[in-house]
Amino acid sequence: MTDHLVRGARLLGGDPADLLLRGGRIAAVGADASRAAGRDAVVVDADGLVALPGLVDLHTHLREPGREDTETVATGTRAAALGGFTAVHAMANTSPVADTAGVVEQVWNLGREAGWVDVHPVGAVSVGLEGKVLAELGAMAQSAARVRVFSDDGRCVADPVLMRRALEYVKGLDGVIAQHAQEPRLTEGAQMHEGAVSAELGLAGWPAVAEESIIARDVLLAEHVGSRLHVLHLSTAGSVDIVRWAKARGIAVTAEVTPHHLLLTDELARSYDPLFKVNPPLRTAEDVEAVRAGLADGTIDTVGTDHAPHAAEDKDCEWAAGAFGMTGLETALSVVQEVMVDSGRLTWADVARVMSEAPARIGRVTGHGRPLAVGEPANLTLVDPAARRVVDPAAQATRSRNTPYAGRELPGRVVATFLRGRPTVVDGAPVAREEAGA
Repeated sequence: MTDHLVRGARLLGGDPADLLLRGGRIAAVGADASRAAGRDAVVVDADGLVALPGLVDLHTHLREPGREDTETVATGTRAAALGGFTAVHAMANTSPVADTAGVVEQVWNLGREAGWVDVHPVGAVSVGLEGKVLAELGAMAQSAARVRVFSDDGRCVADPVLMRRALEYVKGLDGVIAQHAQEPRLTEGAQMHEGAVSAELGLAGWPAVAEESIIARDVLLAEHVGSRLHVLHLSTAGSVDIVRWAKARGIAVTAEVTPHHLLLTDELARSYDPLFKVNPPLRTAEDVEAVRAGLADGTIDTVGTDHAPHAAEDKDCEWAAGAFGMTGLETALSVVQEVMVDSGRLTWADVARVMSEAPARIGRVTGHGRPLAVGEPANLTLVDPAARRVVDPAAQATRSRNTPYAGRELPGRVVATFLRGRPTVVDGAPVAREEAGA
């Protein structure tokens, strides 16, 4: 493997320093890096760039197997690398559902073959995502994929008895249940957030309490069982309050927010453009402010993309017929920079915490989310925070085009990504394994 000498990067946004990447690890930092670099080392000019540990996403939909027309493991993970990620968790709502050891191993192997990022399959909680019978949690945990995150995402584990059993089961696996908090009876036929805008537009509303009631139930179940709960795509002010209360009580709960819930509001539904139709729905400006504050004060642990690619015909239609979901892997870091860093709410070191360290810890991912220090795995992202770019859906690596940011100018640009010292992105462009000499 070729050595790389990264010169002058601002580690976590701090002072510039050199990094020597050798043998898949960080071999030297600072003045020692240049002295230790061999004559054949590839020099990467990182002047003005921020160095972060490779990003980790706990919430990615790669669609394979079953919907390769919208995304594949290869296309989705290439998009992830371009977004600065070195590891992603692939959600279980594929076809067939990832509810057996065989399916999660298939997804895991596809990730290894693609080589863009490490792919960690998420196992379904229930067979077929039907919410009736527990899936083969133990078999998936013991498989080659070593599944530690289990979720029926896309659907809520609505049955409290099944949820309790799942929490009890994963406790012995050092696993976590990642809940899609949506009380189904309260959201039947819902099209957007329930509020003033839905009333004006005449669209069926999705009340905040449908999310909050499930979170309240589940944190109490997690406390009762003594197990770990992760709340997916938290979106309301009330949900932030519940998680904050649960953490103060000592309950083992973590939570994530998506980039789109940090930036966009339900006012965008006035366009009737299904690009802005998502589950959970875009909420009010007050909710957006609450989730920003929750991320800033540590109530919310991570930013998860909920990257949800869809075919053109599923979004180029009337609102009611449109599919729920947005792409997000290639824009997540830019949205976080705009909303949280450029506003002064988070530092770059905080970004490393919420987009790398915490998701790696929650997902029990080894080798990622580690400090930029000697001996650590060389999973690294270089970001140009001064860059500006207009989002062009046609230029994105994901197979689908349903980004809500089309035509919008966002800050920041991922210049390079390294997976165990091997470049997957250089000068903002993907680098195949063969080109990287691996």
